[in-house]
Amino acid sequence: MAGAVAAHAEVLQRQQRVLGPDHPHTLTTLNSLTHWRGQAGDVAGAVAAYTELLEQKQRVLGPDHPDTLATLNNLAYWRGQAGDVAGAVAAYTELLEQTQRVLGPDHHRTLATRTYLTIWRERAKNANVHLSTD
Repeated sequence: MAGAVAAHAEVLQRQQRVLGPDHPHTLTTLNSLTHWRGQAGDVAGAVAAYTELLEQKQRVLGPDHPDTLATLNNLAYWRGQAGDVAGAVAAYTELLEQTQRVLGPDHHRTLATRTYLTIWRERAKNANVHLSTD
């Protein structure tokens, strides 16, 4: 995994220089780098990077772009992995509202989000985490 992080970091540096920080390919590589950092054990770093990437994608692509919604999904997942179960539930709740509005209630991403929200709500229940959405 460290090799994946290093490789993505190198590609990202070149893309930022050649394409610019807001180019879609640069944003995709940043997403991949953040994923691999989380997989390599830097969960807090993944949360911080996905938070920044979400803000960047909202600015560049807009809040309803599929890539922006995917980043919100990734941020929700890593929040949960970092131990912020309530934060994961809140993010998936927000994402579900957006995907239903943008993609419709029967879209595969909406259905997947509903599943992830259910999983994290169950984890919160099992960890005795009080959710304001209950």
